[in-house]
Amino acid sequence: MNTILVVDDEPNYLVVLSELLKEEGYEVFTAQSGEEGLKTARENDLDLIITDMRMPGMDGLQLLKSVKSFNQHLPVIMVTAFGEVEKAVVAMKAGAYNYLAKPFSNDELLVNIRKAIEHYSLLRENLRLRDEARIRYGFASIVGKNVLMQEIYNLIEKVAPTPASVLITGESGTGKELVARAIHINSPRENGPFISVNCAALPETLLESELFGHEKGAFTGAASLRKGRFELADTGTLFLDEIGDIPLPLQAKLLRVLQERSFERVGGNRTINVDVRIITATNKELKEEVEKGRFREDFFYRLNVVHIHLPPLRERADDIPMLTEHFITKFAKVLNKPNLQVSMEALRLLVSLPWEGNVRELENTIERSAILCSGDVIAPEDVSPEMSSIKEDKQWSADIDIKKLIPANLPLPQVLSGVEEQMLKRALEDANNVQAHAAENLGITKSLLQYKLKKYNLLKK
Repeated sequence: MNTILVVDDEPNYLVVLSELLKEEGYEVFTAQSGEEGLKTARENDLDLIITDMRMPGMDGLQLLKSVKSFNQHLPVIMVTAFGEVEKAVVAMKAGAYNYLAKPFSNDELLVNIRKAIEHYSLLRENLRLRDEARIRYGFASIVGKNVLMQEIYNLIEKVAPTPASVLITGESGTGKELVARAIHINSPRENGPFISVNCAALPETLLESELFGHEKGAFTGAASLRKGRFELADTGTLFLDEIGDIPLPLQAKLLRVLQERSFERVGGNRTINVDVRIITATNKELKEEVEKGRFREDFFYRLNVVHIHLPPLRERADDIPMLTEHFITKFAKVLNKPNLQVSMEALRLLVSLPWEGNVRELENTIERSAILCSGDVIAPEDVSPEMSSIKEDKQWSADIDIKKLIPANLPLPQVLSGVEEQMLKRALEDANNVQAHAAENLGITKSLLQYKLKKYNLLKK
């Protein structure tokens, strides 16, 4: 139920208007002075204030300014005498939603009330969504205490308030778009749009139209004018993901846009000016691409004003427990499993895996495990189904004479790596170098096998 405060120094008017609004389904507060109205506004969650302009003591304009000092979005409708239109204009400039000159009809009043409340509801929803975006895409969304991540937080904090172009590099799944959004949310452009384009997802002809838009009839299928992402991102941030996949001819056009902040739509000749901050990302080594002639050097330096490199998850394995806890909390809410947790055995397994898909792969694994686990505790077999076929039979190792097999004073990591390498060689030999079969025989995933083969340089050239 929407709540309205009516402020007027005439008691009879308050009674009549209050009854009308109650009949329309509104909850109504009344006040006979500006001072009383201000107190009510501070103490209650209101959706609208209707106040007379002329009152003894605090008048309607003073009440309006006082309310705006603590709730600038709350709509206020001013009621004025016919000859007070100039004062009503002053009130509009001070933030009043609208004014009604006496006499006015009930229908006119009710239409204004409905529009004002709808407007306020939309404003509050937008503010709520913006706050959620701050939480989701702010610094809190980039989880990690690793020293490399701390350096990235510091860099984001320094670069966000500036207009500088930022190049974000890192393997797939490391969270490049999260960093781009964090820069946007913490910048002066946070109220502007954040527009994202995956440059690898579209062929060159469609990508040009996607970025710059097109005029009606510019090409077959262009049935109407279409604005491009640069226009849509005006006053905000444009995030160009997979920038390393943009063809050379389009790189030249983009370079001009970055230099001049203007462009023409495909098939058009009118120059369009935009105010856009550019953030780009790639999983390629752009310097190598430049050396091979696949990426323009001048374009690279235009993008690479500030460089942020995101480390792969295997280089920040100490963050895996914290990331796991973060995703457990997330999916406990999504799946309505408030007691969801991960066992120590499963956590140890999570820390040991190679995570070639990085944080994204870890998140997907936690989500799958949370769905498949039989109770509220994620076990190793939920993380890696292959684990369920491994029986914990230690009798074979109890009969081994360690003193005869292993030289004295040999460090444990060296022993473990030596045994592991030999087991990998044997598994590949038994499986005729078919990695899927070797992984199955070892009771590990194929991706973990490939990681270990790289580690011991056992991959066939």
